Amino acid sequence: MTQPLFALTSVAAAVLITACSTMTEMKAPVVPAAIAVPAGNKVALTSVGIGDLTYECRVKASAAGAFEWAFVGPVAVLYDGKKAPIGKYYAGPTWESNDGSKVTGKQLAVSPNPGAIPLQLVQANPATGAGAMTGVTYIQRLNTVGGTAPTDACGADNLAAKKTVKYQADYIFYKAM
Repeated sequence: MTQPLFALTSVAAAVLITACSTMTEMKAPVVPAAIAVPAGNKVALTSVGIGDLTYECRVKASAAGAFEWAFVGPVAVLYDGKKAPIGKYYAGPTWESNDGSKVTGKQLAVSPNPGAIPLQLVQANPATGAGAMTGVTYIQRLNTVGGTAPTDACGADNLAAKKTVKYQADYIFYKAM
C-alpha cells in the first residue's frame, strides 16, 4: 500500500516542479539607457498610476519678468493588472501601498516622451512599514500619457493660479536580487 502512495506523491511532486519551472518571472522592460535600472535588481511589482498633476503659475526663476507653469505635485491611484487599486502616489514623491508600506525617492534621470511627461528613473529611499514597498530599490515611470504643463496663459494676471492635468503612467518597482 505504501508503494502506490509513494508513486502518486512522486508524480505530484514532478508535476508541481514542472509547473513552477514554467512560471515566467517579471522581466524588466526595454527602456532608453538613461532610465535603465542598474544590474542586480529585478522587477518586483508593476502598477498603473492614473490621476492628476498640479501646476502653479510662477515667476520663472531663470528669466526676470517671465512666467511659467511649474510642477507642484501628483495625486494618483495605483492599479494592478486587474485594475484593482493597490495604492497611491503623491508629492514627495511617495508611493504608498494599501498595506501601509511606502517609499520615497530621488529622481536620477529622465527621458523625453513627446506629448507627455518624461519617462523617469527614481532611486528609492528605504521604505517605511512592512509590505509591498519594503526593499524597493528603484522605480521607473514608463508609458506616460498626458501630464504636461497647461497651455493656458501664465502671467502676472494669474500668478499663483493652479491647474491640474490628467495623466497616466506605468510604475515599475524593482528590488535587489
